[in-house]
Amino acid sequence: MTDTFAAETTASPGFRSDAAPDRFMRRLFGVRAPGGDTGEGAHRAFRVSVVVSAVRCIVTYVLVPVLVPLLALSGWVAAPIGIALCVFAVVNGVVSLKRFWGSDHPKRWMYTWFMAAVFVVLAFALVSDLSRLGGLS
Repeated sequence: MTDTFAAETTASPGFRSDAAPDRFMRRLFGVRAPGGDTGEGAHRAFRVSVVVSAVRCIVTYVLVPVLVPLLALSGWVAAPIGIALCVFAVVNGVVSLKRFWGSDHPKRWMYTWFMAAVFVVLAFALVSDLSRLGGLS
């Protein structure tokens, strides 16, 4: 019985790698076995995340600077929109990461590092939006 338990806990259920960093990431995202999909859901979630980030940038850096002076509004309009878009982009990014890891995608590490960089940019944008609202001093 002990041998069976040891075999179940150490055997990889068909993942590409059973290295410690891969096991950590699968545990972080709650992935227990490779998903049945081919990664299309991961790619779709990735596209949504990037599009949301692009929309946030367009709204924050193009539309708001043009519309705010025209409408005589201040950052209290732009900041909540930016915050909502940042949160939505982060949620979609995490969903896409989970799908990449769940599908055992061969480029999962490259995508993970890319999303880490995107999360850093979104964190700076979020801090900027919160300070515009007066939430951070």
